[in-house]
Amino acid sequence: MKPKMQSAIEKITLNDATFSGEEINPSFINFFYGKNGAGKSTIARTLKDNKDVQWKNGKTVSDYDVLVYDTDFINANLANYGNLAGVFTVCETNIEAQKRIDELSELKKDKIEQYESVLENIIKKQEEKNAVLAEYQNDCWKQTEKIRIVFDPVITGKKKKILFAEEILSLTPVEHDFSKLESTVNTIFYGDDKRYETYKKAKKVTYTSLPGCELMGKSIASSSETPFADFIKALNATDWVRQGHSHFAGKTDEKCPYCQQKLPANFEQDIEACFDAQYQEDIAEITRFQSVYKNETADILKVLQNNLNEIMPGLKTEDYQTKLKMLSDAITINVQRIDAKVKEPTSLVSLEDTDSLLFEIEAIIDKFNEQINSRNAIISDIKNQKIKCRTEVWEYIAYVLKDTVQKYRDDITKINMDIEGLNSQMKTLIADGKKINEEISVLNKELVSTEAAIEGINHIIRTSGFQGFSLRAKAGVQNTYEVIRPDGSIADKLSEGERNFIAFLYFYHLVKGSFSSEEVKEKIVIIDDPVSSMDSSALFIVGSLVRMMIEVCYNNTDYRSPKVDGDYIKQLFVLTHNVYFHKEITRHQEKRYHSVNFYIIRKTDNVSSVSLCVRQSQRIPTESENYNPIQNSYAALWDEYKELKTVNTLTNVIRRILEYYFIQLCGYEGNDLQKCVLEENKDKFIDEEDGKKPNYDRYNLASALISYIDDSPAVISDGLNFIEDGTDIEQYKTVFRLIFEAMHQEQHYKMMMNIEDEEQ
Repeated sequence: MKPKMQSAIEKITLNDATFSGEEINPSFINFFYGKNGAGKSTIARTLKDNKDVQWKNGKTVSDYDVLVYDTDFINANLANYGNLAGVFTVCETNIEAQKRIDELSELKKDKIEQYESVLENIIKKQEEKNAVLAEYQNDCWKQTEKIRIVFDPVITGKKKKILFAEEILSLTPVEHDFSKLESTVNTIFYGDDKRYETYKKAKKVTYTSLPGCELMGKSIASSSETPFADFIKALNATDWVRQGHSHFAGKTDEKCPYCQQKLPANFEQDIEACFDAQYQEDIAEITRFQSVYKNETADILKVLQNNLNEIMPGLKTEDYQTKLKMLSDAITINVQRIDAKVKEPTSLVSLEDTDSLLFEIEAIIDKFNEQINSRNAIISDIKNQKIKCRTEVWEYIAYVLKDTVQKYRDDITKINMDIEGLNSQMKTLIADGKKINEEISVLNKELVSTEAAIEGINHIIRTSGFQGFSLRAKAGVQNTYEVIRPDGSIADKLSEGERNFIAFLYFYHLVKGSFSSEEVKEKIVIIDDPVSSMDSSALFIVGSLVRMMIEVCYNNTDYRSPKVDGDYIKQLFVLTHNVYFHKEITRHQEKRYHSVNFYIIRKTDNVSSVSLCVRQSQRIPTESENYNPIQNSYAALWDEYKELKTVNTLTNVIRRILEYYFIQLCGYEGNDLQKCVLEENKDKFIDEEDGKKPNYDRYNLASALISYIDDSPAVISDGLNFIEDGTDIEQYKTVFRLIFEAMHQEQHYKMMMNIEDEEQ
């Protein structure tokens, strides 16, 4: 369905008097009907004041003459009948000037079309620019989703997509270490303000320099050569004897702890002689080594373990604890092996490597202390460090998004260059238009005059039957009129009807011309209740003039009117409470659906509203159509006929239409209808099919409908009228149409049903 066409004013919002937020979307030609006090003058005043009026893109109120005919116009222009401002209208004396103006006007139209095309392209480019910006904002937001979670406390105030992306554009990207930034953020924004002690390293050990350390890998044995020493060596029982003697010496009452035999008197001397001085010294060294090793390694583990008593937030100690556990296990193994060596000096023992583990642990401690010192430094200067952290975080984010930002800048630069070029074209077109207007203004001075308006107004006054007044040019005063009586005196006592009539003629010629000789602008015309206090003849003339203005405005649509020349009225608004005037100016306008709007203004409980008079098409249900809110009773019957869905009500309406049109208007009698329809055109109402009995349903239905309007007493009183309750409603409508065809009134039927002829 093709939408309504729009002209210069695209929307009116009414927020004055009894209106509140009422919106109107006018077309080219707009008819408003409403009773006095409903709000017509409020609409006219809103248009005149250009208040809450939305103009077509590229247009403003200054592009037009907005002319309003209302009581203010009458009072302002006819306050002094001897001093009316002259109206400049086109005369036909300078053909060459008019020809040049026509050429320039066409050129001006072409420039305006080019201007509108350029403006449309600028709007498209701006939309493209907005789309690029939206894409950039979405990309920034999506690409930094995880980063924003990590740095959430830093980006305060910029956590909305638009603000975030805008901030990035103002930054210089700098590459920073993400891990360090994350640690700094955690320290400043998530941690406490406590200073932490650095990790302590283990003290230097001395056990590695003890002789006992080297003895671990050597077998310690006595070199004594006494018979008893040789005996225990032969038995390889040196360690066993030494351990047994050290364990049981002085505790067995001089008896052998194993066989309970009395020991020889020189037993202690023999035992002592088994172990020479070197052996005794070596045993003493490994025993001292055992003691030192245990003490020093215990201190090492204690120091390293104490480091874990208070762990700084964010410090990852898993590797440290793993190495410490490995060191503890190695020391435990070594202690066990040293103990075994002390027990069996002749055994060979190798110790687990703990130096490498200590070196690795010290390297970890160095890293920890670096982090701790860094944190402590930050805590000591927290205010400045927060500022530095924020700066570096934003620089890092800008670095991550540098490619996205560059793409956005490149795209925007290209679009801005396109817009700049279009703006340059627009400036050129505006300059060209200004030159054209200046030339037209000069030519208009040669072409227009105020005399043509006098002649036109006086001609209408004479032909309309008004004899008591006319217009003439005021002597000695340039471009001024005066209203005079036949005797030449100033007509200062006109009746209200005469005053309003001449005021409208004056307005009508002003619409055709201008108060200025230099520029004749296109018009927006508002006519507010123009026929107050006018008699029927004046009303008829005013109606004719308004219809001419309607046709001028209609020339701006896709369908040019052949009735009048010119298209200087770009939009027309007519508001009235007079039903006869409304019907006079709106004849056949309903058919112009796309360029004509009908409105009805209502006021209920001191609140006014405006309703667009549009409904579903009677002929094409998928389309819409205008309807005139004011119509006579006969037209209303046809509208009722189109909408009825019940047989009983439809029958009554059909009979009333047939009676009014054929009996009252056309002058037929009932017998005439009976003869034309049921006798001369009988075959139209009878369905005949080969091999079947003729169907008289439509014939009988037509007879029943005509019989009800027959003025023959014999027919009316016989009570034998045919009524078929089961007849389909479409059958009634078919018979109704056939009656008009039988009476050769198809054209009237089509007109009232809004059915176009096939050739149209």
